[in-house]
Amino acid sequence: MIKRRIEEIVKAAVDACRKEGLIPSDAAAGFEITVPKIAAHGDFSTNAAMSLAAAAAMQPRKLAQEIVARIPKDAPELSGVSIAGPGFINFVLNPGWYLEGLREIWNAGAGFGCADLGKGRKVQVEFVSANPTGPLHIGHGRGAVYGDCLASVLKAAGFEVTREYYVNDAGNQIRTLGRSVYLRMKELCGEKIELPQECYQGHYIVDIARTLRETHGEAVSAMDEESAIDFLGEQAGSMILDEIKRDLAETGVVHDTFFFERELHKGALVEKTIEWLRERGHIYDQEGAVWFRSTAYGDDKDRVLRKGDGALTYFASDIAYHKEKYDRGFDRVIDVWGADHGGYVARMKAAVAAIGRDPASFDAVLIQLVNLIRGGDVVSMSTRSATYETLEDVRREVGRDACRYFFLMRSHNAQLDFDLELAKKESAENPVFYIQYAHARIASIFRKAEEQGLSAASPQEVDLANIDLPEEVRLARMLLVLPEVIEECAVELEPHKLAFYMLELSRMFQSYYSKGRTDERYMVLAEGGARTAAKLYLLKNVQIVLQNGLRILGITAPEAMAREEDALA
Repeated sequence: MIKRRIEEIVKAAVDACRKEGLIPSDAAAGFEITVPKIAAHGDFSTNAAMSLAAAAAMQPRKLAQEIVARIPKDAPELSGVSIAGPGFINFVLNPGWYLEGLREIWNAGAGFGCADLGKGRKVQVEFVSANPTGPLHIGHGRGAVYGDCLASVLKAAGFEVTREYYVNDAGNQIRTLGRSVYLRMKELCGEKIELPQECYQGHYIVDIARTLRETHGEAVSAMDEESAIDFLGEQAGSMILDEIKRDLAETGVVHDTFFFERELHKGALVEKTIEWLRERGHIYDQEGAVWFRSTAYGDDKDRVLRKGDGALTYFASDIAYHKEKYDRGFDRVIDVWGADHGGYVARMKAAVAAIGRDPASFDAVLIQLVNLIRGGDVVSMSTRSATYETLEDVRREVGRDACRYFFLMRSHNAQLDFDLELAKKESAENPVFYIQYAHARIASIFRKAEEQGLSAASPQEVDLANIDLPEEVRLARMLLVLPEVIEECAVELEPHKLAFYMLELSRMFQSYYSKGRTDERYMVLAEGGARTAAKLYLLKNVQIVLQNGLRILGITAPEAMAREEDALA
């Protein structure tokens, strides 16, 4: 990877300075490699001299000169090294070096972009985990697509990834679901009922009640009310979960495992976990309640695990569940939560520390809210009253690919405005359409080339001297950045950066292609011979990168798209 190679060059030069006594051997080398904001300053820049100057008791610019002096003059990656300002070291890359790097893309094919950052370590990503009490709304959809893409990025970065859904099938919400269905069944039987405000109001409850009346009506009528509510809650929850699984699958999200909260209680795992913590001094009793000493691990107050009336808290179940996760052998655990769970993070990290795990091995990612924009207006949403747009409604309206990309158009840390009209447009304004059209356009070029008896040169045959236009060189460099983008997404848990990269790459390609309308030097199939074979070689590498990036994003790479050829300028 380009950036890593520059890091290696700088590190080698800094190490040479250490060996010669210019820099103390124990001085921390916390330098950065960045891309200068001004293109004239080069392709990359480092602050190594400024970060090490104090330890070396030397002016930053003087230390920069010493570091540069120890960079090999014949380094094939570089065509120039210079010092700027107070001591920045700027690098200009040798275009021939990264044109040579195209061979790596061609040879790796579908594997290009993958890295060994994770080294096979086991990571669990738990996401969606919506209570099975109603259809998924677009807020769930954003978390679902984020979690799925994050898992794909981590896998590409070399981690062994498990996608998990935690099913809350034992709490008050399931009992409320059961009561809602029970009352609707009574209504279907002719009784006049008044549905309490806390019950679920959506029409889907009526549909479930009708189905369960047909399949279990006699059995329910023979039960007392409390038993009937428990039974209907379990049955309705199972039906809704099946619909959630189908909905997710049609959005391209498939979990490896579903963990049911009920299993925690059946196996007495919550009780066992509380006793395990008590034996290690993390538990105390006060005023009839059982408390966890979470302040010992940085939380702002201790937390109740069992109330005075004997009822367990949700937090007690969550500790048991997370202990079970680590007991399964995961090296790292990532939970994807809604933005309203921010106050829960500190106590969960405290719990992870108390069960003997490094809190740094646990991440809670908070997904910010989604505003659905329809005709310029924000659609109001309320799950309990069922005044919201479901994930299914949105996906059917805009399509799966647009649905997934639009959920990744902003960082998960930022609120997202999902514009339905934009998501449906077949134009350059719609980013997912623009990216897919770039791939389809390349596929079209290859079909035309085949009709003319032309083909891309192989890595062994290509004459890289024929890839010499500035836009071609920039494209080649951009392609080689993919592994770095994937690693950055994995380290920072920010898969949206891959979506940004794909759009930028597509823009570079479309700009290059469009110039061929007025400048024959940019026309891929104009000349034939070695120059055309080299251009097709470059385009094949662009196609490989587009396919790989879209696959990780869970978006299709179409070979053709029905539209006017000149509509994308």
